[in-house]
Amino acid sequence: MITLADLQTAQLRLQSVTIHTQLIEFSLCDGDPRRLLLKPENKQPIGAFKLRGAYNKIASLPEEERKRGVISYSSGNHAQGVAFAARALNVKSVIVMPNNAPQIKRDATAKLGAEIVLVGPGSDERQNKAEALAAQHGYAIVPPYNDEKIIAGQGTIGLEILQDLPDVAAVLAPVGGGGLISGVAAAIKLTNAKVKVIGVEPELAADAQASLRQGKVVQFPAEQVSRTLADGLRTQSIGPINFDHIRAYVDDIITVTEDEIRQAMKYLAANPDTVAEPSGAVATAGFIFHAKELPETKLNVAIISGGNIEPQMLASLRQK
Repeated sequence: MITLADLQTAQLRLQSVTIHTQLIEFSLCDGDPRRLLLKPENKQPIGAFKLRGAYNKIASLPEEERKRGVISYSSGNHAQGVAFAARALNVKSVIVMPNNAPQIKRDATAKLGAEIVLVGPGSDERQNKAEALAAQHGYAIVPPYNDEKIIAGQGTIGLEILQDLPDVAAVLAPVGGGGLISGVAAAIKLTNAKVKVIGVEPELAADAQASLRQGKVVQFPAEQVSRTLADGLRTQSIGPINFDHIRAYVDDIITVTEDEIRQAMKYLAANPDTVAEPSGAVATAGFIFHAKELPETKLNVAIISGGNIEPQMLASLRQK
C-alpha cells in the first residue's frame, strides 16, 4: 500500500513534467442543487493523466535498468505516457498494443519514439507478450496500473484536487485497471477520510464493481469488455495491488451505459477545454445520470482522464 509520503515524493518528481490541471466549473441543468467541477487531465502533454504514473515509475528505476530500456502494454494513453517519459529521460521504449487500439493513439505513441508491437485485443495477450520480450531483452516493465509507483503518480491528481478545493465532498474517477482510482482514493483518504471517492466504469466492463461486491478480483471476458466505446477501460480485471487500495479507500463503484457515455461526451465537447475521449467522459456520465446511486454531496469533482478522441468521433458529436 502506498503512503502519503510516496504521493508527495511523486508530486515533487512530476513538478516540471506534468501540468497541475485547473478545475473547471460544469454547468448542470437548472434546479440541480449539486455543483460539479471537472479535473481536465486532457490538458496533459499527452492528452491524458497516464504521464503521471509512467514518469514516476521510469524516473524511479535504477540507472542500470533504464539503460536496458523499458517495455509496457497498453491500449493507448499509458503507451503515450511511457513513450513521452522514456524520451524525456533518454530511455528506449517498447510498447505492446492491441490491434484494436484507436489509430490516433497508435500514431501518437510512434511519434514519441516508441517501438510498437501489435497483438490481439485481450489484456492477457499484451501483458504476456511484454513479459516475454522483457525476459528476452532485459527491458524493465512499466505496468499500466498494478504497481505502487504508477499508483502514486496517478494519485497526485488527488493531491491537486484537495489543494485547489479543500471543501470537496466527493470525487468521481473512471476505473479501468484501477491505477487512477487507487492513487486518487489513497491521496484523498489519507488526507481527509471524510471525502467520498466513487469509481465509475462502463456496464460492459464492470469487473471492478463485481470485484468490490464479491470481495475478490473478478475477470471479465475480452470479447465483452472490448465492446465498450471506452477503449481505455477495456481491461479484463483490476490488478491485485489496485484491488487492495480500492477495498481500503473507495466508497463505491457505479456503472454507466454506452448511451450515457456518448451523451456525456457530447456535453463535454461543447467546451473545447473539456473535450473527452469515451473513457474520459465516464466519471461525468456517472454524475449526470446516476445521482440516486451517489452520496448526497453538494461539492463534487469528476476527473476527465483523457481527451484523445478520434477527430471523426468528435465531429459527429458536435453535429448532433
